[in-house]
Amino acid sequence: MSRFLLGVNYWPRSTAMYAWQRFDLGQMREDFVRMRALGFDVVRFFLTWEAFQPHRDTIDAQALRRFDSVLQAIGDAGLLAMPTLFCGHMSGVNWLPAWTLDSTTPHGRFRTIANGASSPYGVGDFYADSDLLAAQVRLARSLGKRAAGHPALFAWDLGNEFSNLREPRNELDAAAWSTLLTEALLEESGAGTTAGIHGEDLERDRKIRPSSIAAPLRFATMHGYPVYSLFSRGRLDESVVPFLCALVQSFGKKPVLFSEFGNPECPPRARDSGGIACVNEEEMATYATAVLERLVRQGAIGALWWCWTDYDLALADLPPFDRAPHELRFGIIRADGSEKPVARALARFARKGRPVREAPKPLIGEQEYYASMPQGVFDAYRDYCRAYP
Repeated sequence: MSRFLLGVNYWPRSTAMYAWQRFDLGQMREDFVRMRALGFDVVRFFLTWEAFQPHRDTIDAQALRRFDSVLQAIGDAGLLAMPTLFCGHMSGVNWLPAWTLDSTTPHGRFRTIANGASSPYGVGDFYADSDLLAAQVRLARSLGKRAAGHPALFAWDLGNEFSNLREPRNELDAAAWSTLLTEALLEESGAGTTAGIHGEDLERDRKIRPSSIAAPLRFATMHGYPVYSLFSRGRLDESVVPFLCALVQSFGKKPVLFSEFGNPECPPRARDSGGIACVNEEEMATYATAVLERLVRQGAIGALWWCWTDYDLALADLPPFDRAPHELRFGIIRADGSEKPVARALARFARKGRPVREAPKPLIGEQEYYASMPQGVFDAYRDYCRAYP
């Protein structure tokens, strides 16, 4: 990839995480055309696990047809597609098929929703349990066959912040999971993979190592937000994202696509959003430009904003928004469909057509870094900010 790729994460504004049940291809087509007009290259979208695999041995035929139509609509708009499988964790909720749950595992920090209702249980060990692995491979192969050779297929994402579903027992289990699914998707579709690790995976030892989990991947990926980062210097800290990128480059020895960055917008006349630090529209635009410039200097191959649109307030009483109202307002498009200043800022950046640069020298060794936890992330960030003010 010689040119820095710019993209966006996508759920429709009127349906959000209920998009596969309340399917509206017309709205999606309109959105994809607008994305391309703004200069975006890539759209990352999410396959709700329960919608596609409602039972262990059943792949839903209607969901597969809808997937086909979304992939084609993305291609028709002139965009590249990055489907994210096994969702899974999304916006503070773990959305799971009931058959994946383990009655000996409490749901933990994030609530589980299965069959439209909260469950007290969490997911089984999908990294190592043979039945759960076989089921994931079944879905991956089914999707891979359908997308094989499609010109819009950029790469598969194996999951969205999957450590928030469950942490692996050890790094070998996580690496084996990554390899197994990558091999299945490569064999069926010819397209490579990435895997959605995120800032918390580098703030403490969650038994995930970028070096091993990224080994079979086409490129590594990372998510990060100053409002969620323990070491952040504030809600507009523009160094958090490139720092996380630098760590994954240092450990994974792979190109890095920063597949989620952004900031929640404050509601009108509010200073925070449900207790989460937030920004105004002009701050959002300034932040986006500053982070992108730093990612280019860091040698990232691209970045995807979270997310395309604010969501319709009719969804506010539904999960995840009933407990996380700030998730309603990350978009570059308002809920009424109008563009925010950040949309224009991203479009200006896209028109520059920036080349991908060589990554700087590694910050720190992976083994040394994880041995230094939990203080290590603060020390490494301090050193990074001194080196790259």
